Amino acid sequence: MINLFLFCRAGYEKECAAEIQHRAAELDIGGFVKTNKNDAYVIFQCFQPGDAAVLAQKLKLDSLIFARQMFAAKALLKDLPQDDRITPIVEALSEVSKAGELRVETPDTNEAKELSNFCRKFTVPLRQRLKKAGCLLEKENPKRPIIHVCFVAPGMAYVGYSLSNNSSPNFMGIPRLKMAADAPSRSTLKLDEAFIHFIPKEAQEERLRSGMNAVDLGACPGGWTYQLVRRGMFVASVDNGPMAESLMETGQVKHYQADGFRFEPPRKNIYWLVCDMIEKPSRVAELIEAWAINRWFKEAIFNLKLPMKSRYVEVSQILETMATILKENGIEDFQIQCKHLYHDRDEVTVHLWLNPTQPW
Repeated sequence: MINLFLFCRAGYEKECAAEIQHRAAELDIGGFVKTNKNDAYVIFQCFQPGDAAVLAQKLKLDSLIFARQMFAAKALLKDLPQDDRITPIVEALSEVSKAGELRVETPDTNEAKELSNFCRKFTVPLRQRLKKAGCLLEKENPKRPIIHVCFVAPGMAYVGYSLSNNSSPNFMGIPRLKMAADAPSRSTLKLDEAFIHFIPKEAQEERLRSGMNAVDLGACPGGWTYQLVRRGMFVASVDNGPMAESLMETGQVKHYQADGFRFEPPRKNIYWLVCDMIEKPSRVAELIEAWAINRWFKEAIFNLKLPMKSRYVEVSQILETMATILKENGIEDFQIQCKHLYHDRDEVTVHLWLNPTQPW
């Protein structure tokens, strides 16, 4: 495998490319980026054969901000014959043995999605041929590698594999979330996805449990408060604007009509702090840092609105500065994660967990 294929949001290829170049260099792996604006994917072509497999193993997907999914890939298969696309794909995957799953995908663009019906129909015969060739197990196995066949245009596909312990569980890295009819705004999906992405399923019962106290800064009209309330939490919702009446009627929400940057929690047993304010990313980061230094929360999820230029560089600098400030103020035990989630647009979502090794 010579390429690393990375799915990303259309329009963010430059950020994804800058990040993979930086992270590959940290692992002493050389290569160059191939991408086009609004393709919704990036190719990192390694100088050395086999290095893509190393990246697929050593570069943790969860540590990447702008990549939704990645897999080690062969060179682009072009001009696949209409009467037999399967044979060249199976031949290209000959070095993959006993994989546990097949995903036939497209990039997340309107043009590529036109191939989705073809991909669904193509999956069944391709799966059978891959099983016959020994590339794919007879039954799906979540512990074995995942075969990816990504059609980027009619008759053109990248093929390869990802490791099951370093891969998104979702096709193209996109979670399928349903908008609740009674949610106050579509922004609710951002926090729902963040909880699913950052909190492992086995830990959600403990860390997202009913009865917890939470604060939502910049809450109006209540999209993020809604996710806290539906998990049984009691929420201090802070915003000068109005909150949805349906949330106030639950008895779980206290609305503080105040500036989120000046608000101090009336109680000190806050577990969750969430924040989705339209403000400069550096200012939001400073606010979260102040709350962390005061030990006013255990875990926080907040969004950083992205500038138009040097987005990867600026986000990286903000996260590095945050880590430095926390350490300078005596907070040594913490975890920071950051992701450009599917329901984010021109923003990234950050998860900060203070003292993760200590019980609440």
